[in-house]
Amino acid sequence: MWFDDWGDLGRVVLAGVVAYTALIVVLRTSGKRTLAKLNAFDLVVTVAVGSTLATIFLNASVSIAEGVTALTLLAALQYFAAIIASRLSRGRALLTSKPSLLLAHGRFREDTMRRQRISQADVRQAIRASGQGSLSGVGAVILESDGSLSVISTDNLGDQSTLADVDSQVPSTR
Repeated sequence: MWFDDWGDLGRVVLAGVVAYTALIVVLRTSGKRTLAKLNAFDLVVTVAVGSTLATIFLNASVSIAEGVTALTLLAALQYFAAIIASRLSRGRALLTSKPSLLLAHGRFREDTMRRQRISQADVRQAIRASGQGSLSGVGAVILESDGSLSVISTDNLGDQSTLADVDSQVPSTR
């Protein structure tokens, strides 16, 4: 249980060094998107990469070449999915969720918040973190596809062109 033999430890060290080096090469080759803020699809790929790396390290029945191939395949699939999501609107809709409007002109949008399982306390926390002291000064709070909350003050709402892909528009106050 504590120690089997030196060969097993040597394999873990060798597999670890090779797999870690391969992971760095794969991540650098696949681009910044692989390490960007995560949407649901990216999170799944990240967990799969971690699981694959652990398998390479600890499972002697998986060869180092098989493990490196698996890491490369995951990065390639993520790369192609990112291309599809960035170039095809249906691809983006399939792989990522649309941002959701949670608060407009200081008023909570309860139906959207309930669907997204976000509480008023969560929204207020994001507003405070943005430096706002009053709900009335907030033009919009958006739940982004990566799970973060964006806060836009009423003064900065402008023509609302940045909200084009949000699932519901901010109603005009005019």
